[in-house]
Amino acid sequence: MKRVLGQEHPETLMSMANLAVTYRNQGRWKEAEDLGVQVIETRKRVLGQEHPDTLMSMANLAVIYQEQGRWKEAEDLGVQMIEIRKRVLGQEHPGTLMSMANLAATYQNQGRWKEAGDLGVQVIEIRKRVLGQEHPDTLMSMANLAWTWKSQDQHDKSLELMVACVRLQEKILGIDHPDTISCLATLRTWQVD
Repeated sequence: MKRVLGQEHPETLMSMANLAVTYRNQGRWKEAEDLGVQVIETRKRVLGQEHPDTLMSMANLAVIYQEQGRWKEAEDLGVQMIEIRKRVLGQEHPGTLMSMANLAATYQNQGRWKEAGDLGVQVIEIRKRVLGQEHPDTLMSMANLAWTWKSQDQHDKSLELMVACVRLQEKILGIDHPDTISCLATLRTWQVD
């Protein structure tokens, strides 16, 4: 593709981005990061920092950092993406909300429970308003926030939210759905504690 289309062609960049994800999935962090950074730099130059493909590449690199426990770098990219997506797409856009949820997970993995909880509450409130309480993304956010509250020793709040989440999952996704099974197992463990 580089030879036929050129290094900056969108199809070439898409193939490079896909290869970076393949490297990430194989745990080949250095190669994944190097290729991911190259794709981001090229996309910023060719398409601009606010282009959806550039933002997707930034999100992929943030995941590479998260999976290595490089929380500061993941956080920096997450904050950048949220600022851009809010400005370009608006706070209620699914891409913006996904970036906010990912940043909340980054905070959670660092033990920064207050920030994770505050951001998690924002995501749920917006998703309920925009997507509805029964949307799978809203349900996922509910489960994530319940975990955050549990980690903050807010046992009653976390238990109440997980109960509501499981009830909705059973209704919407069904009892055999992996998310329902996982949250139900969590709930049962919490109820024993």
